[in-house]
Amino acid sequence: MKAPQQAPTRMAASIWQLSTLAVAATLLVGCGEAAKLAPEVTTGPRPQLAEPNKTLIPTVNVATAVGWTDTAAPTPAEGLRVTALARGLDHPRWVYTLPNGDVLVAESNKPPKPGGSNDGGSGPIAKIRNWVMGKVMGRAGAGVPSANRITLLRDADGDGVAEVKQVFMTNLMSPYGMALVGNELFIANADALVKVPYVEGETSVKVNPTLVTQLPAGINHHWTKNVIANADGTKLYVTVGSNSNIGENGLAAEEGRAAIWEVDTKSGEKRLFASGLRNPNGMGWDPDTNALWTVVNERDEIGSDLVPDYLTSVKEGAFYGWPWTYYGGIVDARVTPQNPDMAAKAIAPDYALGSHVAPLGMTFSHARGMPPEFASGVFIGEHGSWNRKPKSGYKVVFVPFIGGKPSGPPVDILTGFLTADEKAQGRPVGVALDKSGALLVADDVGNAVWRVSRAKPN
Repeated sequence: MKAPQQAPTRMAASIWQLSTLAVAATLLVGCGEAAKLAPEVTTGPRPQLAEPNKTLIPTVNVATAVGWTDTAAPTPAEGLRVTALARGLDHPRWVYTLPNGDVLVAESNKPPKPGGSNDGGSGPIAKIRNWVMGKVMGRAGAGVPSANRITLLRDADGDGVAEVKQVFMTNLMSPYGMALVGNELFIANADALVKVPYVEGETSVKVNPTLVTQLPAGINHHWTKNVIANADGTKLYVTVGSNSNIGENGLAAEEGRAAIWEVDTKSGEKRLFASGLRNPNGMGWDPDTNALWTVVNERDEIGSDLVPDYLTSVKEGAFYGWPWTYYGGIVDARVTPQNPDMAAKAIAPDYALGSHVAPLGMTFSHARGMPPEFASGVFIGEHGSWNRKPKSGYKVVFVPFIGGKPSGPPVDILTGFLTADEKAQGRPVGVALDKSGALLVADDVGNAVWRVSRAKPN
């Protein structure tokens, strides 16, 4: 009588699983899908939109992070110069200028997922995708632990290099956006909006933050939360990205997400201000119209040409389509269940920035710090693609404005983040103006904050 066949050992099963994942990774990276549209036709108020190109395994074309050498820097546009306000930071994501000229830098990264949580759906394909994406994001420089702190930079002599680099706050929860209202500094953590008292000129805060309001957290597929105050400081506006690409974690996980919230500064009470914004990040007030604008990362995995990320004004009560549609009424057939009623309410954004450029930071320009051609418009930090062939983004651009609307194509302001062989020396994230009107750029791979200003005359 034959002995019964033994089940595979745990080691054999692990080897099989790793082999399967390795093969999947090879297939993933070797996917042949590529963009067919020229970048310029996918930008502007009326972008050309390709047909969806859904593949079993998404396109992956990430730039491996290598960082800058000690003296290297990105390349500014003609008429501008760049200096390193600070180097040696720890994954700087966001910058905020205080009234006295001090600059706060959020050194931060994605928080750990709750135990037992699942991001990306279930099944073998989803598990393979998640495993591979973890490896890919590590190559891109996004796998480092979060420093969970804010650092203060002070350039007392105005030479574009900070003499003071001081830890301002610690023990935060993946901090990102910051906003000063009166003598209170509001900080958008990954799970809550908090505040601390602020005294002008101080270089550190010793008190524990006070809770203003909880923010949607959990899986935190998109973890970054930004905050901006209105002109009189009575309201705060907080961005919350989606918990998935297109709702694959279930619509219950999207409660209160893919939205901008309005928060009462004093009471902490909040309401949804606008929704259907897959991953809004940077925000700014148009100086001519006082309208709120934001930049948004659109959905993935339907080809290198789709879907263009965008810059848009934010209308109170408006729905911008996610997850059911994009660019107004274009239905995403992958989303289940469909919702024709919501799809019918969707409005199109104002201005496309190109597919997968990953816009994160934005700030309106000011004539006091820039040449005339960059005096009226928006600076945007494009973090760069991971899923487009060829790569896109990895630069800072300027979108000119006239009369409260974009008035021309994007103009490159700061480039050179990629090497000739497409390694990432840096990746721009948050942008802000310093007290003089010069542009500050947080670089989370280069671990630096760059300062872009008028070039000095010869």
